[in-house]
Amino acid sequence: MSRVLVTEEIAEAGLEQLRAAGHEVDVRLGLNPDELAAALVGAHALLVRSATKVTAEAVAAADDLIVVGRAGVGLDNVDVEAASAKGILVANAPFSNIVSAAEHTVALMLALARHIPQAHSALVAGRWERSKWEGVEMQGKTLGVIGFGKIGKLVAERARAFGMDIIAFDPVVTPEQVAAAGAHAVSLAELFATSDFITVHLPKNKDTTNLINANTLAACRTGVRIVNVARGGIVNEADLAAAITSGHVAGAALDVFATEPCTDSPLFSLPQVVVTPHLGASTAEAQDKAGVQIAEQIVLALAGDQVPCAVNAQDGVVPRPR
Repeated sequence: MSRVLVTEEIAEAGLEQLRAAGHEVDVRLGLNPDELAAALVGAHALLVRSATKVTAEAVAAADDLIVVGRAGVGLDNVDVEAASAKGILVANAPFSNIVSAAEHTVALMLALARHIPQAHSALVAGRWERSKWEGVEMQGKTLGVIGFGKIGKLVAERARAFGMDIIAFDPVVTPEQVAAAGAHAVSLAELFATSDFITVHLPKNKDTTNLINANTLAACRTGVRIVNVARGGIVNEADLAAAITSGHVAGAALDVFATEPCTDSPLFSLPQVVVTPHLGASTAEAQDKAGVQIAEQIVLALAGDQVPCAVNAQDGVVPRPR
């Protein structure tokens, strides 16, 4: 029997799957870095979401660790390089929240186009501001999708139902694949120059951090609207706030921020902005799928079997059963 340390809320269906495989599930929530290092002693698997920081220091304390499982997609809270150097597999659940993230993106686009949160707040505060919150239709507008993977394609599929024209940039997706999904492949420069709405669906790395900044925003057409339900830091929040204040950008909707939890941002005081606290994967369905999918990966890793969603398998890290 292996010990699986769980440091965040995980769907019970996933935990039951680990127990059914004969493993001890050790749930310890809210650990600080020192407590995490201590709890990792003797643990064979670590199961986290996005709040637990699996640093090089944490990895160094985990002499028995075989696998780190992230119940979700992004891995910016896990030092994958440190884990690989120690022979620890890192796996995620890349398909668990794609529908939820796509739906949240479209919800934010609609809220942004029609000023729904602002109008709601005014009305419940006793102000009937019908003329103040005139919006725009999505039909006939051009949606630029940066990152045309699974989520980007789902967003494009839903946006077409509103009569939007879809253009997309993704350096690893062929123009034929983009066309098959009902969009038109363009360069990043063309996307910035011709989009009415821009939505981001990229991982955060050294190449994508600050991708949308003062220079790229200046290259956009006046009146563009920016949506980010991907990762904080891809959009430079200060530059975006400045572009909105100047009137060049009509508005923005963000679910993610460079530092989280985020309760203070130059964007928060702008009436053209809609924000949510990283809710893209916060549906009951996505959480269930994430818990079950990552439990499956951990069970495979602890048995020494191939782990389909191991992100560092290409680094030569292979399952090593106890």
